[in-house]
This record gives sequence, structure tokens and C-alpha cells, in this order.
Amino acid sequence: MDAMNWVAIYPEILLLVMACVVALVDLYVTCPRRTPTYLLTLGTIAVVALMHLAYFNAGVSAGDKATEYAMGGMVVSDPMGHLLAFFACIAVAVTLVYARPYAQSREILKGELFTLSLFTLLGIAIMVSGNNFLVLYLGLEVMSLSLYALVALRRDHAQSTEAAMKYFVLGALASGFLLYGLSMMYGATGSLNLGQVFEAIGKGEANRQVLVFGLVFIVSGLAFKFGAVPFHMWVPDVYHGAPTAATLLIAGAPKIAAFGMAMRILVDGLIGLAVDWQQMLAVLAVCSLVIGNLAAIAQSNLKRMLAYSTISQMGFLLLGLVPGVVHGNTVSAANAYGSAMFYILTYVVTTLGSFGLIMLMSREGFEADSISDLAGLNQRSPLLAAVMAVFMFSLAGIPPTVGFYAKLSVLQALVSTGTSFHIGLAVFAVVLSLIGAFYYLRVVKVMYFDAATDDSRIEAPADARTVLSLNGAAVLVLGLLPGGLMAMCAQAIRALAT
Repeated sequence: MDAMNWVAIYPEILLLVMACVVALVDLYVTCPRRTPTYLLTLGTIAVVALMHLAYFNAGVSAGDKATEYAMGGMVVSDPMGHLLAFFACIAVAVTLVYARPYAQSREILKGELFTLSLFTLLGIAIMVSGNNFLVLYLGLEVMSLSLYALVALRRDHAQSTEAAMKYFVLGALASGFLLYGLSMMYGATGSLNLGQVFEAIGKGEANRQVLVFGLVFIVSGLAFKFGAVPFHMWVPDVYHGAPTAATLLIAGAPKIAAFGMAMRILVDGLIGLAVDWQQMLAVLAVCSLVIGNLAAIAQSNLKRMLAYSTISQMGFLLLGLVPGVVHGNTVSAANAYGSAMFYILTYVVTTLGSFGLIMLMSREGFEADSISDLAGLNQRSPLLAAVMAVFMFSLAGIPPTVGFYAKLSVLQALVSTGTSFHIGLAVFAVVLSLIGAFYYLRVVKVMYFDAATDDSRIEAPADARTVLSLNGAAVLVLGLLPGGLMAMCAQAIRALAT
């Protein structure tokens, strides 16, 4: 087969071309709602999503031959990468549907919003399919630089500009950490290719001290992208200060990219060092659960509360990566990584709706980002209140929502190892989840039992309302029937192991 294998990267090529086309087309759009640009962007994302889904199905059907390589081995095409990219496409498309009315009322509904969103998606696609340290870093920077610009899109708003500067400075620091760690790995193994790094570590050819030293920096860089403690400082400030449209673009699809990148580097390349990075992730997970849940209780701003919620949720996700290798045995790896993958995908689906409702309730001159702004929402719009309650129940892990099953699958992966350490982590996670349920249920209490302070009618476009309703239904349906998505995650992880 041709070493370039252009077919494997057709979705990324299409994204790159269409991002440029959208930028050019928007120059001639005079409609204030940017309808042609909006529809062209959503159409592009839909086609790319269908391509990734087709590639995923073809990979699953291929069995042992599910994995292909492209660009001289620097890019890998496998079911895991295509499934993650498919959900990233859905996340970005849903975000743009929610963001359109919000952005128009704040005069940021411009071609840049759509072009940068497509480049963000391109970076994510590269991150989840990279098989080379430099390609992974390239994807990370394409995504990150686009997000920095999106946060600063509201140039006349001091809070947004401040958030963009914080995000850029801390993001550059984290990227430096990651790049330094990757350079240490290259120095120790003599290769940038994940497969060759895996072989070098397996044969014991590399200096272990150098490997572990580089691993510390790599895990630190990945922890920043997840927003895990102690690399969480940017999360509440950026979530709060950025326009909510940009906040959701940061809170949704990029979390899928961070998971994909962690799987590529830690599992594909550095599984031989699992005993080391699993301990690091366990510490990050415990700290994130504690700080995230306790700090969220004290928040009165809804976006900051959801930011600290994200930190605690990422702690739960990292727990799913901890029991993959037990005493040098990888028997539980498929179960653990499949559970973690299911967790991140369902978390993103829930987060989309939570921030989407904030955008739908916001209007010109008013940001519905305080918990008190939801007071009496059931009296104003029973549908929106019910949908938001579903999202809060899911984030809290209350059945029958998908959040319950996602947490249960991670806990099951921990307990099934039979080791006291992993069982202890599971018990700790359950206790912190019970504490965390307080601030989620407080939002439901405010919506249903507090008197409304604003009687104005909530106006939202039909497409945004429809998508929000489908978003809420997805959280319920996936909670009642999680088997299909769980099977897809398991198939993707098994193909990765093969």
C-alpha cells in the first residue's frame, strides 16, 4: 500500500479545504445572521462526521486489520480515532447551533467564529489520529491557537480579553511542558514514532530515569488540557470570562481531543511505563475530585460552578485510566479504557446541553450565568427547566441518566481489579460524588422552588430549542440504553489493543 495512504486522511483534508472556503465565502455574506456561512459550516461538519462514522464501521468490520497508517506512519486510522472524531464533530455542530443567536446579540457572529471552529475541529482530528509526537503536538497547537482566538473574539469586552490572555499564557506554559517531555522521550528512545517508542521501552533499551523524568512533563501537559488539579487554575477564569459560545467550544470537543491524545501517548506509546503514569494519574484524580467538588459548592456563578464541576468530572475520568495495567497484567485494560472513553463521550453530551441552556436564556446585555438567574425557570418554561434538571442529574450521577451509568462503569473497572488500592479509590470517588451532588441539586431546587425574579419571555430559535430537546433526550436514552455506545467504545479499544 502507498505509504502516504491519502484515503485515510480524507476527512482532515476536507476540513482544511472547507475551512478556507468558509473564510472566503463569508467575505461576500451580507446577511446579519450569517445564514450561508452557518449552513455551509454545518454541512461540512455533517459530511466529515459521516465520513468518520463510515471509517469506524469499516474498521470494526475489518477485525484484526482495522488499523491503517498514513503519511509514512505518522498518522493512524483506527476505530478509536474515528469514533472520537465523530463525536467531536457532533459537539462542534451542536455548539454552533446554540451559539448562533447568542453570538448575534453580542456582535461576534462573524466568519471568524465558523472558520476558527472548523480549525479547532481539524486540530482535534489530528490529535486523536496522530502516531508521531510531532503530529500530536501540531494538532494540539492548531486546536489551542484557534481556541485562544475564539476566547478573544469579543475584543471590546475587558473580561473576555483578560480570559484570553490567561488562557494563552498558561496554555503556552503547558505546551512547553508537553514539548519538553516529548523531547526527553525522543532523547531516550531515539524515535518520534509511537510504535518505535513502545518497542524501545519494551526492550529496555532506554534510560529509565530519563523516561520517567520526561513522563512527568508529559502528564503535566496532558493534565492542563484536561483541567485537572493542580493544573486547573485557568478553568474557572476562562469559563467565566469567555463568551459562553467560546466556553462551550473549550468545554466540549477539546476534552475528547485530550482523551484521544492521552490514549495515543500513554497507552499506544508508553504502556511500558504504566506503573509510573498510573500513579501520577491517581494523584491528579484524587486532587481533582476534592478541589473540584468542594470549590463548586461555594460558587454562585453558574459558569464557574460548571468549571469546577468539570475539574471534578475530569478527576473521575482519570480514575478510569488508572486500573488499565495491574501488576504488569493488561487483562483489565480493555474494560478500564472502554469505561473511560464512554465517560468522556457522555460527559461532553451532557455539558453541551448545560452551557447551551445558558446561551438560550441569555439576551442582549444580559448573561444568564448566575445560579439565581435560573430562579423560577419552571414557571417561565417547564421544558427548559426539565431539560436542565436532566443535565444536572446526569452530572451528579443520578439514575436513569447516562451520568449514572458512566460513573458506574468507571467504578466497576476499579473494583473488578480486586486490589485494595483500586477499591479504595472507588470508595473515595463515591463519597466525593455524594458531596458533589449538593451543588447540582441546588440548581434544580432554584429552578423549581424559588420565585422567579424575571417574568420576561424566553425567546430562542426553533433549531436551538429542538437541538436542546434532543440533547436532553439523548442523556436519558443513553442512560436507559447504554449498551450500544458502550459496545462501540469497547470495539474501538479492542482495535487499539490489536
